[in-house]
Amino acid sequence: MSSSSEITALLVDWSDGDKTALDKLFPLVERELHRLAHSYMRKEKSDHTLQTTALVNEAYLRLIDQKNTRWQNRAHFFGIAAQIMRRILMNYARDRARLKRGGDAIQVSLSEVDGVPGTKASELLALDEALDKLALIDERKARVVEYRYFGGLSVDETAEVLKISAVTVMRDWNMAKAWLAREIKREL
Repeated sequence: MSSSSEITALLVDWSDGDKTALDKLFPLVERELHRLAHSYMRKEKSDHTLQTTALVNEAYLRLIDQKNTRWQNRAHFFGIAAQIMRRILMNYARDRARLKRGGDAIQVSLSEVDGVPGTKASELLALDEALDKLALIDERKARVVEYRYFGGLSVDETAEVLKISAVTVMRDWNMAKAWLAREIKREL
């Protein structure tokens, strides 16, 4: 059984209530979850305090907490993982922005400050806001961006998850990128 079909079979078994399938699943998906998390973290500032492993662990805990999800296949699982990782990073960025603006403030002398936070968090928040706006206009295009950009899914995997053609994925991807670029330019 190939790795992809084995993952799909375990996901279906897990959806059907087989608890042992979950134990067998994690070693098979852990490397891919790390790759996803690493691609997210590569887009972050180098002094980002959330570590890749912490992102994977948090995402995995949320994934296994999905009670009513009927897993269709590997691509569906990683598409949901991409959404969860995005939410975790957005919450983290919002918390950092809140703290930066004085929430939970601690008095610190200037000599203790080791650098000014970069703009990566604000750029990520601007993308998140623009993506939320896009979802209100066209949910499918927003999902395409989420799966491709945040989830690292291929065109074919995205097409499989969304049950659309690869050509439609590419058309949505190109239109969404142009729309998001324009929208983010307005926000920044």
